[in-house]
Amino acid sequence: MTRHAMEQQAIKRNTQRQQDIVNDTAKLLDLAQQLKDEVDKSRKDQMSVSVIKKAEEIEKLAKAVKEKMKGS
Repeated sequence: MTRHAMEQQAIKRNTQRQQDIVNDTAKLLDLAQQLKDEVDKSRKDQMSVSVIKKAEEIEKLAKAVKEKMKGS
């Protein structure tokens, strides 16, 4: 593989990684808003299972975004 081809592949990978980060952060924003809405509707003394699962989903996606930002 030529040097130029390798550079083009690296650019393509970085562009795709950046787009993935943009998409994932938009999804994080949406999930965070959904979580807020569910928490606002829940009772003070009890959280629903769906709230806990939503929080876990946010945590998992946030970790994935962090790894992508590191370039992994």
